[in-house]
Amino acid sequence: MDILLITPASAQSKGGNRATADRWARHLRRYDHRVRVATAYEGEASDLLLALHAWRSAEAIAAFRERFPDRPLVVALTGTDIYRFQESHPETTEASLAKADALIGLHARVAEDIPAQHRNKLHTVLQSAAPAARRTPLKRHFELALIANLRPEKDPLRPALAARLLPEGSRIRITHLGGGHTEEWAEAARAEAGANPRYRWQGERPHDEVRKVLARSQGLVVPSLMEGGANVVSEALAADTPVIASAIPGNRGLLGDDYPGYFPPGDPEALAELMGRMERDPGFAEGLRHRCAGLAPLVRPEREAETLNAVIAAAGCQVGPARPPG
Repeated sequence: MDILLITPASAQSKGGNRATADRWARHLRRYDHRVRVATAYEGEASDLLLALHAWRSAEAIAAFRERFPDRPLVVALTGTDIYRFQESHPETTEASLAKADALIGLHARVAEDIPAQHRNKLHTVLQSAAPAARRTPLKRHFELALIANLRPEKDPLRPALAARLLPEGSRIRITHLGGGHTEEWAEAARAEAGANPRYRWQGERPHDEVRKVLARSQGLVVPSLMEGGANVVSEALAADTPVIASAIPGNRGLLGDDYPGYFPPGDPEALAELMGRMERDPGFAEGLRHRCAGLAPLVRPEREAETLNAVIAAAGCQVGPARPPG
């Protein structure tokens, strides 16, 4: 069948929305769907519209539903949809949810944060990552990776501020990979890196390099204030890298409510304590690694492909078996 996949992120973007759209397109093509990825809807016919982002793709959602009132429409909810635009732009966001035949949430707690009348059409699709072999850690530093663009939702400088609070003998260094959302954010990161020897900002890097840094790091820090289900967590699970994360719904919905590696969002003291405990207590770090290893099967690419195709079927489309990978 013909599927039009709408994402607000351009083909040149290295952000999460584009990565998700391109990965989903590959998954769906394995089921012999014909998938086209676009940033806007121009009135073309399609058997199904799959829109990533309820608010940013609202015009496409409304236009497709008006032209094809009986054709399936699936909307994937991002973190800003759930935790920002439902409040700041409630009418537009609610209209997109109402028009959808099926909704996709990227973590297991999304149902708690959307209106009750839409929960019966919500499906959880955990973002996947290909397995990555562990690499030799740096010897000079206890390296913690931070994979996040510089924008407010990610609270990206919090780990650097927390690292300033560590005792003098700590070997922790934050390696931050991610682009500056604005020049002001980029300048703030450069200034912090210049003043803080425990923080190194490397800017936006190719995905292969990101995976290498993640695979050699002693841990991943996810300090976000809001997340719809961060793909970088899936990348860490696939790389056997333990995670410490802010205790927000988007992280709890991936790692579980009782995961021991949480800190209160925006709290540098608590984050510093958690990072320091990882460094000085090998048993604690290994316990986090063990918990993450138990979650790794949930982010296998074939599982994401299967659940995504099941959503397409639930929306009213006929689907067939997957072709073998490759």
